[in-house]
Amino acid sequence: MQSFALLIWLALCAAQDARERHIANGLTVGAGALVLAYLLWTNSTWLGAEAAQGGWAFVLALAFTLPGYSLRRLGAGDVKLMTALGLATDSKHLLGTFIGAGLTSAVWLLLAPSVWVHMSQSVRVRLRYLGPGASNKQPYAPFVLVGFLLTLAWIHLLSV
Repeated sequence: MQSFALLIWLALCAAQDARERHIANGLTVGAGALVLAYLLWTNSTWLGAEAAQGGWAFVLALAFTLPGYSLRRLGAGDVKLMTALGLATDSKHLLGTFIGAGLTSAVWLLLAPSVWVHMSQSVRVRLRYLGPGASNKQPYAPFVLVGFLLTLAWIHLLSV
């Protein structure tokens, strides 16, 4: 159930980022405050890891996103999204999400020129910032969503 709530939250962030290339503070800071309160209240992350794991994942998220932010490859919303995800999960989920987002982004950059022309006009208008050549800085949250989905699947397969 907790994973489902995270997926809904990431889907909302991804949809807004793909449409507007912006993630509202209510989604990032609000979720971060909620998962921090949960972490401090229960001494565990939203997914059930120890609180120290959530803190470590938070530090990792900062270490991985702040260089991209300083180089203007990531926005402040992306940093807040990943730090909130770190507080909600653990380092295993966070690292898997980063790897999955990177792989998904690379695959999209390769496939987008051929896939984009076959998409309907309304989808292309809604997701205009994901289009090939739209910008040097693609929205990151859609790839984070897919990376998190891949991580959940991978962890589930390893636990079976």
